[in-house]
Amino acid sequence: MKKTLAFAALSFLLVAMSFAQVVTANEFFKSVSDKYAGLKDYEVDLDISTEGRNMQGHASYKMPQLLRIDFSSPANQVFLFNGEELLIYLPNQAAILEQKISADSGANVATAQGLSLLRRYYSVAYETGQAPVPLEEGSSTMVVNLILYRRSAAESFTSIKISILPDSKLIRRIEAKTPSSGVYKFDYYNYKLNSGIPNERFQYDPPSNANNYNNFLLSE
Repeated sequence: MKKTLAFAALSFLLVAMSFAQVVTANEFFKSVSDKYAGLKDYEVDLDISTEGRNMQGHASYKMPQLLRIDFSSPANQVFLFNGEELLIYLPNQAAILEQKISADSGANVATAQGLSLLRRYYSVAYETGQAPVPLEEGSSTMVVNLILYRRSAAESFTSIKISILPDSKLIRRIEAKTPSSGVYKFDYYNYKLNSGIPNERFQYDPPSNANNYNNFLLSE
């Protein structure tokens, strides 16, 4: 009788395991990338914190490579990327920074192209498993946490933690660590998807009295 019960229990366990949906970290990350690939455009509120500095803004993205961030803090600061050129307006310094950038630079991680580049250059793992956990202690927001580790020392970040809303497959938070232990944190919330953002939103005429600095990333 004991052997029969043990066999029955084992059989039940095997059947249950066969029906359990086990999704690998790579498969889950691909589903997130596919979600963003299916978006024509989106808007999202954005908080950025790094090295004691905090910034807030509203981001607009449109396929394939249009990105604009209008900051409320610092007030009136603008970040604009059209797939070929990056423009940053710094009102406090009356400066316009411009830089030609390769389209595959991944200027915005929270896009299909940015996520594809991460899959290429980083290995992916669950932080604790595929079950959702609170975004942080005391939070009611549940997320699936992925940890990405760089494949070579050439990458700017040693690791990147991506917190993903499990139902929508949208990114809620990104925390990227540098070799010097610096942390860049990006919080995304209040998404608005496929609203038909016009191309005119990505046209920007900075103040004429601002000073222009071209190729600022290469300047001494």
